[in-house]
Amino acid sequence: MGALASPYDRKGTGVHEFAGKVAIVTGGASGIGLATTRLLAARGATVVVAGIDKSEIEQLGHLVPEGPGEVAARVVDVTDEAAVRDVVDFTVTRYGGLDIVVTAAGIQRYGTAADTTSEEWDEVLTVNLKGCHLTVRNTLPHLRARGGGAVVLVSSVQAFVTQSAVAAYTASKAALNALARSIAVDEAGNGIRANAVCPGSVDTPMLRAAARRFSDGTEAGERELIERWGRTHPLGRVARADEVAEAVGFLAGDRAGFITGVALPVDGGLLAVAPVVLP
Repeated sequence: MGALASPYDRKGTGVHEFAGKVAIVTGGASGIGLATTRLLAARGATVVVAGIDKSEIEQLGHLVPEGPGEVAARVVDVTDEAAVRDVVDFTVTRYGGLDIVVTAAGIQRYGTAADTTSEEWDEVLTVNLKGCHLTVRNTLPHLRARGGGAVVLVSSVQAFVTQSAVAAYTASKAALNALARSIAVDEAGNGIRANAVCPGSVDTPMLRAAARRFSDGTEAGERELIERWGRTHPLGRVARADEVAEAVGFLAGDRAGFITGVALPVDGGLLAVAPVVLP
């Protein structure tokens, strides 16, 4: 089952609004993080990708088209503060500073509050929330030194509403929205904006893994289930990762210079629709 087409498959697409900017993207070698890496690089940014999957990191050069921006990558476990500090130090030493931080690293586990184990709970909250905090904690001094910058946390529509049996995941995403507000308030005086992007269903490896889990496991079954999930959104489909990256890029850029503390749904209208349908 091939990936949905992206407008960033075309070399040179996009304006160079991030020329001269330096960005770190955690989880930047897959899914929304990869789409964000591609967008920022296509528009002139130097992007340092922090990803935990060595094979994805090794393939990154083939997945990001040549453009005006430079892309470097490091294998990083965002739950390891020393590893996070190392990639931040590498970025600042090699490229002279830091302007944009995008936290897209995350995992999904299934279970209710009653049956999620302590180990599963800790795993999800450690990656999704603590990993984000460690990234922000170690990058904020460099954003301040630059005179300001932008932080974008990749959250989820499930910070507002939730499907069944994702207690740890939805709790972690709701906490990310609160964290974005806190950063926005605390860092406004330093010229740093912080926002969250809250996607609905997006065609990513995470969504496809869920489709494999809850379908018959065939390619046709996965596709049918993803299409069914898409029909629950008023726009009638799941999002492409590059559509979410557009929102990330907007919030990271100067066009959003007076936007901070916002949790922006990119959900195809999912939050707007009531499940009660008139006959």
